[in-house]
Order: sequence, then structure tokens, then C-alpha cells
Amino acid sequence: MNFTLLVVVLLTAIAFVGVVIALSNAISPRSYNAQKFEAYECGIPTRGKSWMQFRVGYYLFAILFLMFDVETVFLFPWAVIARDLGPQGLISILFFLVVLVLGLAYAWKKGALEWK
Repeated sequence: MNFTLLVVVLLTAIAFVGVVIALSNAISPRSYNAQKFEAYECGIPTRGKSWMQFRVGYYLFAILFLMFDVETVFLFPWAVIARDLGPQGLISILFFLVVLVLGLAYAWKKGALEWK
């Protein structure tokens, strides 16, 4: 195999990215002031600390939502061609759904779905 072309393309891409980054740093406007580093919340000045911690429950709900949202992304294309796949396609998607239901049951048992 001839890797010369691959190496040339890779080096050209790296050089192009480097030139673009250097050019953007050279011509971009700069203004440093204290107001620029303040947190922006709908134009209203913040009261108290701008940074605060959120409860872990929010993150857990977000992860569970993403998990089941991605499930629908995988189920939709399967539903479109379900008849063409035959019994093997049905078995594979049932296995997929069983794993997801087991994950939901585990989260439910651990109390991850309860808002405290």
C-alpha cells in the first residue's frame, strides 16, 4: 500500500488547522475587563455566588433521560425495516429491550426515579 498520499493529506490538514488557529489568534479583537468575566444571567446582575452546586438527582435524571432517548433513536430505524429482518431481527431487538427494561428496573429499585 502507498501511504505517501495519506501522510501528505494528514500533514496538509494539520498545517491548515495550525494556520487557521494562528490567523484567528492574530486578527481577533481582544478586550479584557472585569465585566467580561462576570456570569451572565438574562441581563440581571447576580446576587450572591454565581456558581452553585446542583443535587446529584438532576444529573441522574438527565442520564436516565438520555438513555431512554437514545433507545428511541435505535428503535425507530428498526421499526422501519422490521419486516425485512425476520425472526432474527425480532430476537435482537427483544434482547435490546430486555436489557433496557432491566436497567430501568434496577434504577427503580435503587430509588433513582424518586424525587427527594
